[in-house]
Amino acid sequence: MEQKAEPHTNREPLRFLVFSASLREESLNTQLAQLAANVIQKNGTTVDFANMTEFDCPSYNSDVEKNGFTPGAMELRKRLEANDAFIISAPEYNGSMPVLLKNAIDWVSRFRPQPFNEKHSLLMSASPSMAGGNKSLWSLRIPLEHLGSRVFPDMFSLAMAHQAFNSDGTLLNATLAKRFEDNLVAFMNLVEAAKHYPCMKKAWVEFLGEQPNPVIDRVEA
Repeated sequence: MEQKAEPHTNREPLRFLVFSASLREESLNTQLAQLAANVIQKNGTTVDFANMTEFDCPSYNSDVEKNGFTPGAMELRKRLEANDAFIISAPEYNGSMPVLLKNAIDWVSRFRPQPFNEKHSLLMSASPSMAGGNKSLWSLRIPLEHLGSRVFPDMFSLAMAHQAFNSDGTLLNATLAKRFEDNLVAFMNLVEAAKHYPCMKKAWVEFLGEQPNPVIDRVEA
């Protein structure tokens, strides 16, 4: 007689860190990040919504690091480790990501174990331009993937963002709003599968030269 699998009712709920990489009040990217947080909560998942001011760091300097990590770096590390995945909405500055975001990533990359490794991420952008800040996301993928983050293939760029929102923070275009939510739900499903049905773990090995060199080579189990 065939037996049906019992539903899993004792699973830990997923937790998503969501933040905008903008310090500006009334930032379009902060609006998009808040909309993402609302969609995630609507679909039954816990959101840790953060402000970039919490993660802002002075320019990275290895001499400064010798005296300890900055509060912003320690906070970002703590929040990454406390969540199953993270979502960043990043503005585009001169065809690339904001320097304050790259700087925070550089600081946090120095922690061991390295917090970005094997952490799932989704990248978004909002811009008044016709391209929606898409170049920022392609530049952001590089350091995150280099550090081992599982960056979701489908990024989301909101073009003409200054005209895209209703007064309640939702998207004016119903088709675009559905695409936005579908993309988030697909990401949430992937994170859930990775957490509850994990594949074989592999070591992260970073080869930066042909000869072993403990100064630059990093291996983490």
